[in-house]
Amino acid sequence: MKKRLLSGLAAVSILGLSVFTSQASESYKLTPEEMKKASQIYFDRCAGCHGMLRKGATGPNLEPQTLKKKGYTLKVLEDFIYYGTPGGMPDWGKQGVLTKDEIKLLAKYLFNPPPEPPERSLAQIKATWKVYVPVDQRPTSPAHDRDWQNFFGVILRDVGKVAIIDGTRKELVNIVDTGYAVHILRASASGRYFYSIGRDGKVTLIDLWLPKPDKVAEVKACYDARSVDVSKYSGKFGNFKDKLAIVGCYWPPSFVIMDGQTLEPLKIVGTSDYSYDTNEFLRETRVASIVASHEEPEWVVNMKETGKVWLVDYSDIHNLKVAMIDAERFLHDGGWDFSKRYFLVAANMRNKVVVVDTVEKELEAIVDTGTKPHPGRGANVYHDKFGPIWCTGHIGEPSVVCIGVDKRNFPEYAWKVVAKIKLPGEGGGNLFVKTHPKVPYIFADRTLNPDPKLQRSFHVIDKKSLRVVKTIEIPKKYKGRVVHFDFDKYGTELWVSVWGKKTEPTAILVYDAHTLKLKKAITGDWVRTPTGKFNVYNTMRDVY
Repeated sequence: MKKRLLSGLAAVSILGLSVFTSQASESYKLTPEEMKKASQIYFDRCAGCHGMLRKGATGPNLEPQTLKKKGYTLKVLEDFIYYGTPGGMPDWGKQGVLTKDEIKLLAKYLFNPPPEPPERSLAQIKATWKVYVPVDQRPTSPAHDRDWQNFFGVILRDVGKVAIIDGTRKELVNIVDTGYAVHILRASASGRYFYSIGRDGKVTLIDLWLPKPDKVAEVKACYDARSVDVSKYSGKFGNFKDKLAIVGCYWPPSFVIMDGQTLEPLKIVGTSDYSYDTNEFLRETRVASIVASHEEPEWVVNMKETGKVWLVDYSDIHNLKVAMIDAERFLHDGGWDFSKRYFLVAANMRNKVVVVDTVEKELEAIVDTGTKPHPGRGANVYHDKFGPIWCTGHIGEPSVVCIGVDKRNFPEYAWKVVAKIKLPGEGGGNLFVKTHPKVPYIFADRTLNPDPKLQRSFHVIDKKSLRVVKTIEIPKKYKGRVVHFDFDKYGTELWVSVWGKKTEPTAILVYDAHTLKLKKAITGDWVRTPTGKFNVYNTMRDVY
């Protein structure tokens, strides 16, 4: 019996561990070596949107039975992977990220049942924990004369590094080895530390007060992750600034609480749960995004597949209190409104934005915005007519939508779309919108749009008229796509990444945020695949 059972299984190495997967039909059969390679490609390029188990989220379900039911052939899948889609799927082949042979292999892999990924214990996490500089050996004040609150952490995504740049002098300070494909950086409440989280689940703690800022600790919290944040609260419930950190895992579905100074793993909390609407149990309930409250010792933790927002009280992690708020599937990125009472998060496959009241700990509203909203943190604007508004772009359509967020002083506009700003051209592809209180504009990229010219451009939206007043194409000598924005701490400069191939250096472009003139191009052989940029001052204070 055991021999017959095992004859239908194939051993495959997934994320470095051996697991078993059912064998596919003869026409899609892969060797163990091909399966291993294809699994890694899928993890690197597809799992984030489609899920490790391929059940879908930001992207559609890719289980073999679903593909066959839709009548997809290998050729159809190969074309999707090569050319991408107008709805926002990247053109992996056209960009040169995947070769034609890799695309053929990946298409075959999708007709094979997905391997069950491995689990991870606290002991396994602790075995990866390293402290390079103990807390008592770190400086008690900045050990350099730079304006460290105006440092930028720049993700060099595909080379697994983070560059620390002096935003005042426009100088490279250091390049730090981090995890694979870092997704975001978060600053500690004091601003002293940057926390990076890689797609491989590795967290890196970077101390900006060292004579040469560098990592002082690291730990691999998960196999796959996107989100990290820290404890920021200080008040009547205690002082938790910089004391704790949290990583939200894509796989295994969980979050991990750590010591904020050393990254020592302290607690794992599983997130597999029943969906809010159908009460269907979902093993793959991934933590999509996390923000830290300034008003209570609490993290806002968003569960992608189940459509629930968890408010996690970290004041006593041994007796953890969690308020679970039914919201909408499939939760993704989001940010605070001006008051930092309301958290707005995209339920992007439902084309909605969810509003959570973190004071009353309840769902405030659900707003229809457009196809696949993708706000990043969003953009906060004070408008003369509508009062405070919060804006998001969309992956699936050419629009930026703004929502009223002040129900006390502007109740007639609260939780309603007050503006739908049409972006030039067809198709979506916007990943990030960004503004600053001292800047008269909102900026929007078109990174995933199929039009090469739009990929290399960003749109300037006037805050008063809420219209696009200019589209700026970056200089032709910089090869790549525009992605992500941040401002210096003074709100005078807009920093823009040019995201290209890791085999070719690109640039970080610095524009005057008011005149929109290019002031400086930060270049060098080290500037490879720059994506997110995070100014210390803005990140620690949630300025966006």
